[in-house]
Amino acid sequence: MTVRADAAAPAALPVEPDRDCPLCPRLVDFRESWRTKEPAWHNAPVQSFLPAEGPDAVRLLIAGLAPGLRGANRTGRPFTGDYAGDLLYATLHKFGFANGRFDARPDDGLALYGTAIVNSVRCVPPENKPTPAEINTCRQFLAPNIRAFANLQVIVTLGRIAHDSTLRALGVRLKDAPFGHGAEHEVAGFSLIASYHCSRYNTNTGVLTTAMFEAVFARAAERLQTPR
Repeated sequence: MTVRADAAAPAALPVEPDRDCPLCPRLVDFRESWRTKEPAWHNAPVQSFLPAEGPDAVRLLIAGLAPGLRGANRTGRPFTGDYAGDLLYATLHKFGFANGRFDARPDDGLALYGTAIVNSVRCVPPENKPTPAEINTCRQFLAPNIRAFANLQVIVTLGRIAHDSTLRALGVRLKDAPFGHGAEHEVAGFSLIASYHCSRYNTNTGVLTTAMFEAVFARAAERLQTPR
């Protein structure tokens, strides 16, 4: 059994990968190797991070790439435990999408407001590089869960892989909404805003600055205030 229904659990989505999801053999082997090395880590598919009120409260969706080895793969919560989370959650707090209690651990009391965070690939890939087949396979979790957000208005995609996979999940051709930092598109009834990924590599090299990243979420906040 590779998918499970979590309808009885609070703030859960209808389809999430099982802890021992076998769908991507390379990722399974990598996951198992780290379970042996670090048995106290999460070392499993990372589920979506939702507001306490559940899917119906979500108006903003953030789509990331995949769990970081020593980040979400270790802690079990998206963008928790590595630098990317420091920038992301500080930005979400600044614009009122989180409560600002981020301490890079899953029991820090952090809460999201009207916002959900998902990854295009739920298991950590070697060298942070999922294969096209793995991205395509994991879309079976991304696509139905986007549809589960009945009040979703704005999607922010972090990086080209997340952007393209989100478009495919929505049934949109890539050429109709090309990736570019700060690019905005109206697709499938949603406002979609693209951003470079908030990885340490991008920020250390100057590809992405804090100001550039905050501008994306400032725009998302503006779109949420605009009557549809």
